[in-house]
Amino acid sequence: MSSTDAMTAAQREDRVLERIDKFRQRRPRLLDDVVTLAHGAGGKSSAALVDAVFLEAFRNSELEQLGDAAILSTPSGERLAFSTDSYVVQPLRFPGGSIGQVAVHGTINDLAVSGARPEWLSAGFVIEEGFPISDLREIVADMSEAAASAGVQIVTGDTKVVGRGAADGMYICTTGVGVIPEGRRLARDQVQAGDKVLLSGTIGEHGMAVMLARGDLAIDADITSDTAPVNALVEALLGAAPSTRWMRDATRGGVGTVCNELAKDAPFAVILDEDKLPVEPQVLGACDMLGIDPLYVANEGKFVAIVAPDEADAGVAALRAHPRGGRATVVGEIVPEPPGIVALRTSFGGSRIVRHACRRPASTNLLKSQGGDDVFGDPRSGGRHRRRRSPSGQG
Repeated sequence: MSSTDAMTAAQREDRVLERIDKFRQRRPRLLDDVVTLAHGAGGKSSAALVDAVFLEAFRNSELEQLGDAAILSTPSGERLAFSTDSYVVQPLRFPGGSIGQVAVHGTINDLAVSGARPEWLSAGFVIEEGFPISDLREIVADMSEAAASAGVQIVTGDTKVVGRGAADGMYICTTGVGVIPEGRRLARDQVQAGDKVLLSGTIGEHGMAVMLARGDLAIDADITSDTAPVNALVEALLGAAPSTRWMRDATRGGVGTVCNELAKDAPFAVILDEDKLPVEPQVLGACDMLGIDPLYVANEGKFVAIVAPDEADAGVAALRAHPRGGRATVVGEIVPEPPGIVALRTSFGGSRIVRHACRRPASTNLLKSQGGDDVFGDPRSGGRHRRRRSPSGQG
């Protein structure tokens, strides 16, 4: 090949790469006329809905950050984190937890990974007529215990009752406020090449526990939800690794979606190592049987953190010293090329792109006739996305 031919080939390659980069950086487009389940699944459809409807209507500098919590400054100079979430899950109680625990833990965790120390919660309830008072007492007791164990108070709330069939038992909305210590800042713009990707523990338990608890599938697996507050873990990490750059709890769409949110339009890539991802054998076996990637299964007590390379070992050690952080580990790194990409180094020596999910995994279609939430998308999997039954019984 002549030098001219080589130059032409290189120019063609550059043009192709430039087009790919422009395509990746395009704003998501909302093409649907009605809301679909995909809009709640935490992938590209969710991003399109948020961008085209909510961000367009409410646009401001804080909302544009699209973080787990808004970071607000008071006139006295104090910084607060402010977060809200709505929770639905069927069944309302599952191995390891309940909708009440998830509603408290989820908002506490959103505040914690934003760098705040959670202080106060509100709780709003939408309850279906005919719901047993005994069940309501149990769920509220779960919430009280969950808040107390995390050192948080539930200080205000609201209750609404709707007619039979107008709600799937009950929905809960919690809003939280936390105080950010002086000098603490966690932000994506602090992430840089060479940083390490840290995971606080095993993944996939919550989503699989909820899915199996519905009894839709003939799989015998002893899987318990990981729902738990992470604020103590976050404080332990930040104490040992004060230069930690960024954090996100791996709920909506799991670790795969969290990493794609980090990498989107960023001047770096996130590289994960398959062999280092901590997955319990029972969870891995159930995922294999269903053709589901554990990277996209929701969690309720785990987070991803980007830490400075010289603080990674200390951060892991601090997490492992906590009762809920025994499986914490470094699972990847930040590299400069190719920007905006999440890739997985496989156990076979190759690599593959970890894409931002466009829709729910096909395997979740198995759940259509049962109603309930989507354990792979925004579910908090026991969380933030409701699958509504149609009159035919289909989702």
